[in-house]
Amino acid sequence: MNALDTLRSVSLDPNGYAKRIQSSGGKPILGYFCSYAPEEMIAAAGAIPFRIFGTREDISLADAHLQSYCCSLVRGGLEDALAGRLGFLKGAVFPHTCDSIQRLSDIWRLNAGMSTHFDVVLPVKLTTESARTYMIAVLNNFKAELESAFGLTLSDDRLHAAIRTYNRIRGLLEKIYTFRSQNPHQLRASDMYHTMKASMIMDREQLAMLLESLWADLMRLEPSEPPVDRKRLLVSGGICNHPDIYNLIEECGGDVIWDDLCTGSRYFQGQIRESGDPVEALADRYMARMVCPAKHMGMGVRGEHLSRLVREKQVAGVIFLFLKFCDPHGFDYPYLKACMDSAGVASLLLEVEEQLPSEGQLRTRFETFVDML
Repeated sequence: MNALDTLRSVSLDPNGYAKRIQSSGGKPILGYFCSYAPEEMIAAAGAIPFRIFGTREDISLADAHLQSYCCSLVRGGLEDALAGRLGFLKGAVFPHTCDSIQRLSDIWRLNAGMSTHFDVVLPVKLTTESARTYMIAVLNNFKAELESAFGLTLSDDRLHAAIRTYNRIRGLLEKIYTFRSQNPHQLRASDMYHTMKASMIMDREQLAMLLESLWADLMRLEPSEPPVDRKRLLVSGGICNHPDIYNLIEECGGDVIWDDLCTGSRYFQGQIRESGDPVEALADRYMARMVCPAKHMGMGVRGEHLSRLVREKQVAGVIFLFLKFCDPHGFDYPYLKACMDSAGVASLLLEVEEQLPSEGQLRTRFETFVDML
Protein backbone atom coordinates (compact mmCIF):
# COMPACT_ATOMS: atom_id res chain seq x y z
CA MET A 1 0.00 0.00 0.00
CA ASN A 2 1.50 3.34 -1.04
CA ALA A 3 1.32 6.53 1.04
CA LEU A 4 -1.80 7.89 -0.66
CA ASP A 5 -3.66 4.60 -0.22
CA THR A 6 -2.80 4.58 3.49
CA LEU A 7 -3.95 8.17 3.96
CA ARG A 8 -7.17 7.44 2.07
CA SER A 9 -7.93 4.36 4.18
CA VAL A 10 -7.49 6.34 7.42
CA SER A 11 -9.69 9.15 6.12
CA LEU A 12 -12.46 6.74 5.12
CA ASP A 13 -12.42 4.91 8.47
CA PRO A 14 -10.97 7.20 11.16
CA ASN A 15 -12.70 5.37 14.02
CA GLY A 16 -11.30 2.05 12.82
CA TYR A 17 -7.80 3.55 12.76
CA ALA A 18 -8.22 4.89 16.31
CA LYS A 19 -9.55 1.56 17.59
CA ARG A 20 -6.52 -0.24 16.16
CA ILE A 21 -4.26 2.20 18.01
CA GLN A 22 -6.20 1.60 21.22
CA SER A 23 -6.29 -2.19 20.91
CA SER A 24 -2.54 -2.35 20.32
CA GLY A 25 -1.84 -0.40 23.51
CA GLY A 26 -0.72 2.68 21.59
CA LYS A 27 -0.89 6.32 22.53
CA PRO A 28 -3.97 7.81 24.22
CA ILE A 29 -6.25 9.76 21.88
CA LEU A 30 -7.86 13.15 22.55
CA GLY A 31 -10.71 14.39 20.37
CA TYR A 32 -11.09 17.98 19.23
CA PHE A 33 -13.48 19.98 17.05
CA CYS A 34 -11.55 23.05 15.92
CA SER A 35 -8.24 23.98 14.28
CA TYR A 36 -7.61 26.35 17.22
CA ALA A 37 -7.12 23.34 19.50
CA PRO A 38 -3.42 23.40 20.58
CA GLU A 39 -2.50 20.12 18.90
CA GLU A 40 1.21 20.63 19.47
CA MET A 41 0.70 20.45 23.24
CA ILE A 42 -1.47 17.35 22.93
CA ALA A 43 1.22 15.64 20.85
CA ALA A 44 3.94 16.76 23.26
CA ALA A 45 1.98 15.04 26.06
CA GLY A 46 2.29 11.77 24.15
CA ALA A 47 -1.29 11.71 22.88
CA ILE A 48 -2.81 11.72 19.39
CA PRO A 49 -5.06 14.70 18.50
CA PHE A 50 -8.12 13.29 16.73
CA ARG A 51 -10.38 15.69 14.88
CA ILE A 52 -14.10 14.95 15.18
CA PHE A 53 -15.97 15.54 11.89
CA GLY A 54 -19.52 14.59 12.86
CA THR A 55 -21.27 11.32 12.07
CA ARG A 56 -22.51 9.35 9.09
CA GLU A 57 -25.20 7.73 11.22
CA ASP A 58 -28.75 8.94 11.90
CA ILE A 59 -28.93 11.48 14.71
CA SER A 60 -31.39 10.66 17.50
CA LEU A 61 -29.65 10.49 20.90
CA ALA A 62 -28.19 13.99 20.56
CA ASP A 63 -31.65 15.45 20.04
CA ALA A 64 -32.36 15.02 23.74
CA HIS A 65 -29.59 17.50 24.52
CA LEU A 66 -29.35 19.89 21.55
CA GLN A 67 -31.79 22.00 19.57
CA SER A 68 -32.43 20.91 16.00
CA TYR A 69 -30.95 24.17 14.72
CA CYS A 70 -27.46 23.28 15.97
CA CYS A 71 -25.15 22.39 13.10
CA SER A 72 -24.60 18.78 12.07
CA LEU A 73 -20.99 18.85 13.31
CA VAL A 74 -22.11 19.54 16.89
CA ARG A 75 -25.10 17.20 16.80
CA GLY A 76 -23.22 14.46 14.96
CA GLY A 77 -20.19 14.57 17.24
CA LEU A 78 -22.39 14.27 20.32
CA GLU A 79 -24.39 11.48 18.68
CA ASP A 80 -21.26 9.39 18.16
CA ALA A 81 -20.13 10.04 21.74
CA LEU A 82 -23.47 9.07 23.26
CA ALA A 83 -23.71 5.99 21.03
CA GLY A 84 -20.30 4.77 22.19
CA ARG A 85 -18.67 5.12 18.79
CA LEU A 86 -15.95 7.36 20.27
CA GLY A 87 -15.08 5.04 23.14
CA PHE A 88 -11.44 5.06 22.07
CA LEU A 89 -11.11 8.70 23.19
CA LYS A 90 -9.52 9.46 26.54
CA GLY A 91 -11.26 12.83 26.41
CA ALA A 92 -11.87 15.90 24.30
CA VAL A 93 -10.57 19.45 23.93
CA PHE A 94 -12.99 22.33 23.37
CA PRO A 95 -11.68 25.68 22.18
CA HIS A 96 -14.25 28.48 22.11
CA THR A 97 -15.21 28.25 18.45
CA CYS A 98 -18.85 29.30 18.59
CA ASP A 99 -21.78 29.28 21.01
CA SER A 100 -22.85 25.79 19.92
CA ILE A 101 -19.40 24.29 20.52
CA GLN A 102 -19.11 26.05 23.86
CA ARG A 103 -22.47 24.67 25.01
CA LEU A 104 -21.54 21.26 23.61
CA SER A 105 -18.57 21.27 25.97
CA ASP A 106 -20.81 21.28 29.05
CA ILE A 107 -23.15 18.63 27.61
CA TRP A 108 -20.19 16.45 26.61
CA ARG A 109 -18.52 16.73 30.02
CA LEU A 110 -21.71 15.62 31.77
CA ASN A 111 -22.83 12.87 29.39
CA ALA A 112 -19.99 11.46 27.26
CA GLY A 113 -18.41 9.47 30.10
CA MET A 114 -14.79 10.23 29.23
CA SER A 115 -11.99 10.45 31.80
CA THR A 116 -10.60 13.84 30.77
CA HIS A 117 -12.09 17.09 29.53
CA PHE A 118 -10.41 20.37 28.56
CA ASP A 119 -11.80 23.82 27.83
CA VAL A 120 -9.35 26.12 26.03
CA VAL A 121 -11.08 29.50 25.78
CA LEU A 122 -8.74 31.47 23.53
CA PRO A 123 -9.27 35.20 22.90
CA VAL A 124 -11.54 36.27 20.07
CA LYS A 125 -9.98 39.62 19.17
CA LEU A 126 -6.39 38.94 18.13
CA THR A 127 -5.06 42.43 17.44
CA THR A 128 -3.85 43.62 20.85
CA GLU A 129 -0.93 42.88 23.13
CA SER A 130 -3.36 42.07 25.93
CA ALA A 131 -4.92 39.37 23.70
CA ARG A 132 -1.46 37.84 23.23
CA THR A 133 -0.85 37.92 26.99
CA TYR A 134 -4.20 36.25 27.57
CA MET A 135 -3.52 33.67 24.82
CA ILE A 136 -0.22 32.71 26.51
CA ALA A 137 -1.95 32.42 29.89
CA VAL A 138 -4.66 30.13 28.46
CA LEU A 139 -2.06 27.91 26.76
CA ASN A 140 -0.01 27.68 29.95
CA ASN A 141 -3.14 26.67 31.84
CA PHE A 142 -3.87 23.99 29.22
CA LYS A 143 -0.27 22.80 29.58
CA ALA A 144 -0.74 22.42 33.34
CA GLU A 145 -4.01 20.51 32.85
CA LEU A 146 -2.34 18.12 30.40
CA GLU A 147 0.53 17.56 32.85
CA SER A 148 -1.96 16.70 35.58
CA ALA A 149 -4.07 14.44 33.36
CA PHE A 150 -1.13 12.48 31.93
CA GLY A 151 1.18 12.57 34.95
CA LEU A 152 4.15 14.13 33.19
CA THR A 153 6.04 17.37 32.74
CA LEU A 154 5.70 19.17 29.42
CA SER A 155 9.27 20.40 29.22
CA ASP A 156 10.46 22.90 26.66
CA ASP A 157 12.32 20.06 24.95
CA ARG A 158 9.11 18.04 24.53
CA LEU A 159 7.23 21.06 23.24
CA HIS A 160 10.01 22.03 20.82
CA ALA A 161 10.09 18.46 19.47
CA ALA A 162 6.33 18.57 18.82
CA ILE A 163 6.66 21.99 17.20
CA ARG A 164 9.33 20.67 14.84
CA THR A 165 7.09 17.74 13.87
CA TYR A 166 4.16 20.06 13.18
CA ASN A 167 6.30 22.48 11.19
CA ARG A 168 7.44 19.53 9.09
CA ILE A 169 3.84 18.38 8.56
CA ARG A 170 2.53 21.84 7.70
CA GLY A 171 5.40 22.49 5.32
CA LEU A 172 4.73 19.22 3.48
CA LEU A 173 0.99 19.85 3.28
CA GLU A 174 1.63 23.27 1.79
CA LYS A 175 4.01 21.80 -0.80
CA ILE A 176 1.48 19.12 -1.74
CA TYR A 177 -1.29 21.73 -1.96
CA THR A 178 0.89 23.91 -4.17
CA PHE A 179 1.73 20.94 -6.40
CA ARG A 180 -1.97 20.24 -6.88
CA SER A 181 -2.73 23.89 -7.65
CA GLN A 182 -0.20 23.71 -10.48
CA ASN A 183 -1.02 20.14 -11.58
CA PRO A 184 -4.67 19.43 -10.75
CA HIS A 185 -4.77 16.68 -13.36
CA GLN A 186 -2.10 14.69 -11.51
CA LEU A 187 -3.61 14.70 -8.01
CA ARG A 188 -7.37 14.54 -7.59
CA ALA A 189 -9.06 16.98 -5.24
CA SER A 190 -10.66 14.07 -3.37
CA ASP A 191 -7.19 12.62 -2.76
CA MET A 192 -6.09 16.00 -1.39
CA TYR A 193 -9.16 15.93 0.83
CA HIS A 194 -8.29 12.46 2.16
CA THR A 195 -4.71 13.58 2.79
CA MET A 196 -5.90 16.58 4.79
CA LYS A 197 -8.45 14.61 6.81
CA ALA A 198 -5.95 11.86 7.66
CA SER A 199 -3.51 14.57 8.76
CA MET A 200 -5.94 15.54 11.55
CA ILE A 201 -6.40 11.94 12.74
CA MET A 202 -3.16 9.97 12.52
CA ASP A 203 -0.25 9.70 14.90
CA ARG A 204 1.69 12.74 13.77
CA GLU A 205 5.10 11.02 13.65
CA GLN A 206 3.68 8.34 11.35
CA LEU A 207 1.89 11.04 9.37
CA ALA A 208 5.07 13.04 8.76
CA MET A 209 6.76 9.98 7.25
CA LEU A 210 3.74 9.24 5.03
CA LEU A 211 3.64 12.83 3.76
CA GLU A 212 7.35 12.64 2.95
CA SER A 213 6.67 9.47 0.98
CA LEU A 214 3.69 11.05 -0.81
CA TRP A 215 5.75 14.10 -1.71
CA ALA A 216 8.49 11.86 -3.12
CA ASP A 217 5.87 9.96 -5.17
CA LEU A 218 4.54 13.23 -6.60
CA MET A 219 8.03 14.39 -7.53
CA ARG A 220 8.54 11.18 -9.51
CA LEU A 221 5.50 11.79 -11.72
CA GLU A 222 6.23 12.50 -15.35
CA PRO A 223 5.29 16.08 -16.35
CA SER A 224 2.18 16.20 -18.53
CA GLU A 225 -0.02 18.83 -20.09
CA PRO A 226 -3.27 19.56 -18.24
CA PRO A 227 -6.59 19.14 -20.06
CA VAL A 228 -7.94 22.30 -21.68
CA ASP A 229 -11.13 24.17 -20.78
CA ARG A 230 -11.00 23.31 -17.08
CA LYS A 231 -12.18 25.98 -14.61
CA ARG A 232 -9.99 26.70 -11.59
CA LEU A 233 -12.11 26.96 -8.43
CA LEU A 234 -11.61 27.79 -4.77
CA VAL A 235 -13.75 26.52 -1.88
CA SER A 236 -14.27 28.78 1.13
CA GLY A 237 -15.96 27.93 4.42
CA GLY A 238 -15.42 25.97 7.61
CA ILE A 239 -15.32 22.19 7.65
CA CYS A 240 -15.75 19.87 4.67
CA ASN A 241 -16.43 16.18 5.24
CA HIS A 242 -17.70 15.32 1.76
CA PRO A 243 -15.14 14.00 -0.77
CA ASP A 244 -18.00 13.34 -3.20
CA ILE A 245 -18.40 17.10 -3.66
CA TYR A 246 -14.91 17.32 -5.14
CA ASN A 247 -15.54 14.39 -7.48
CA LEU A 248 -18.77 15.94 -8.75
CA ILE A 249 -17.10 19.29 -9.37
CA GLU A 250 -14.38 17.58 -11.40
CA GLU A 251 -16.94 15.67 -13.44
CA CYS A 252 -18.63 19.00 -14.19
CA GLY A 253 -15.44 20.55 -15.59
CA GLY A 254 -14.05 22.32 -12.51
CA ASP A 255 -10.89 21.81 -10.47
CA VAL A 256 -10.75 22.84 -6.81
CA ILE A 257 -7.14 23.99 -6.76
CA TRP A 258 -7.15 25.75 -3.37
CA ASP A 259 -9.40 26.46 -0.42
CA ASP A 260 -9.97 28.64 2.60
CA LEU A 261 -11.20 25.95 5.00
CA CYS A 262 -10.28 25.09 8.57
CA THR A 263 -9.95 21.51 7.28
CA GLY A 264 -7.75 22.84 4.47
CA SER A 265 -5.26 25.65 4.00
CA ARG A 266 -6.04 27.42 7.29
CA TYR A 267 -4.98 24.23 9.07
CA PHE A 268 -1.41 24.23 7.74
CA GLN A 269 -0.86 27.95 7.36
CA GLY A 270 1.99 29.44 9.40
CA GLN A 271 5.17 27.93 10.81
CA ILE A 272 5.96 28.06 14.53
CA ARG A 273 9.16 29.60 15.86
CA GLU A 274 11.48 26.78 17.00
CA SER A 275 13.50 28.80 19.52
CA GLY A 276 12.73 30.65 22.73
CA ASP A 277 9.69 30.00 24.90
CA PRO A 278 7.64 27.31 23.07
CA VAL A 279 4.33 28.42 24.59
CA GLU A 280 4.87 31.98 23.38
CA ALA A 281 5.83 30.62 19.96
CA LEU A 282 2.56 28.65 19.82
CA ALA A 283 0.59 31.71 20.87
CA ASP A 284 2.22 33.80 18.14
CA ARG A 285 1.25 31.28 15.47
CA TYR A 286 -2.37 31.16 16.63
CA MET A 287 -2.42 34.95 16.80
CA ALA A 288 -1.00 35.39 13.28
CA ARG A 289 -2.66 32.68 11.17
CA MET A 290 -5.63 33.66 9.04
CA VAL A 291 -8.75 33.78 11.17
CA CYS A 292 -12.10 32.10 10.70
CA PRO A 293 -15.33 34.02 11.42
CA ALA A 294 -15.12 32.96 15.09
CA LYS A 295 -12.02 35.18 15.55
CA HIS A 296 -11.41 38.84 14.78
CA MET A 297 -8.32 40.38 13.19
CA GLY A 298 -9.87 43.43 11.53
CA MET A 299 -12.99 44.30 9.56
CA GLY A 300 -11.61 43.63 6.09
CA VAL A 301 -9.01 40.94 6.77
CA ARG A 302 -10.94 37.87 5.63
CA GLY A 303 -12.22 39.49 2.46
CA GLU A 304 -8.75 40.76 1.57
CA HIS A 305 -7.31 37.31 2.21
CA LEU A 306 -9.88 35.61 -0.02
CA SER A 307 -9.39 38.20 -2.78
CA ARG A 308 -5.64 37.69 -2.59
CA LEU A 309 -6.02 33.91 -2.90
CA VAL A 310 -8.26 34.35 -5.94
CA ARG A 311 -5.62 36.50 -7.64
CA GLU A 312 -2.61 34.40 -6.66
CA LYS A 313 -4.18 31.06 -7.60
CA GLN A 314 -5.80 32.44 -10.79
CA VAL A 315 -9.22 31.28 -9.71
CA ALA A 316 -12.25 31.64 -11.99
CA GLY A 317 -14.92 31.12 -9.32
CA VAL A 318 -15.48 30.57 -5.61
CA ILE A 319 -17.77 28.01 -3.98
CA PHE A 320 -18.85 28.99 -0.47
CA LEU A 321 -19.38 25.72 1.40
CA PHE A 322 -21.03 26.08 4.82
CA LEU A 323 -22.64 23.76 7.29
CA LYS A 324 -26.32 24.55 7.63
CA PHE A 325 -27.04 26.54 10.81
CA CYS A 326 -23.40 27.66 11.14
CA ASP A 327 -24.01 31.19 12.39
CA PRO A 328 -20.40 32.53 12.22
CA HIS A 329 -20.05 31.62 8.54
CA GLY A 330 -23.62 32.64 7.80
CA PHE A 331 -22.98 36.13 9.16
CA ASP A 332 -19.68 36.26 7.26
CA TYR A 333 -21.11 35.30 3.88
CA PRO A 334 -22.74 38.57 2.69
CA TYR A 335 -19.51 40.47 3.25
CA LEU A 336 -17.35 37.87 1.48
CA LYS A 337 -19.77 37.62 -1.42
CA ALA A 338 -19.67 41.40 -1.80
CA CYS A 339 -15.86 41.20 -1.95
CA MET A 340 -16.07 38.62 -4.74
CA ASP A 341 -18.73 40.64 -6.59
CA SER A 342 -16.59 43.78 -6.47
CA ALA A 343 -13.63 41.76 -7.82
CA GLY A 344 -15.78 40.41 -10.66
CA VAL A 345 -15.46 36.81 -9.41
CA ALA A 346 -18.52 34.56 -9.67
CA SER A 347 -19.52 32.63 -6.55
CA LEU A 348 -21.89 29.86 -5.53
CA LEU A 349 -23.32 29.25 -2.04
CA LEU A 350 -23.77 25.64 -0.95
CA GLU A 351 -25.14 24.85 2.52
CA VAL A 352 -24.83 21.19 3.50
CA GLU A 353 -25.42 18.86 6.42
CA GLU A 354 -23.94 15.42 7.01
CA GLN A 355 -26.28 14.03 4.34
CA LEU A 356 -25.74 15.75 1.00
CA PRO A 357 -28.56 16.74 -1.35
CA SER A 358 -29.20 14.33 -4.21
CA GLU A 359 -26.39 13.85 -6.70
CA GLY A 360 -28.61 15.09 -9.52
CA GLN A 361 -29.36 18.34 -7.72
CA LEU A 362 -25.70 18.97 -6.94
CA ARG A 363 -24.59 18.07 -10.45
CA THR A 364 -27.07 20.53 -11.96
CA ARG A 365 -25.84 23.33 -9.70
CA PHE A 366 -22.16 22.64 -10.36
CA GLU A 367 -22.62 22.23 -14.13
CA THR A 368 -24.53 25.52 -14.30
CA PHE A 369 -21.92 27.33 -12.24
CA VAL A 370 -18.96 26.01 -14.22
CA ASP A 371 -20.68 26.75 -17.55
CA MET A 372 -21.29 30.39 -16.62
CA LEU A 373 -17.64 31.07 -15.73
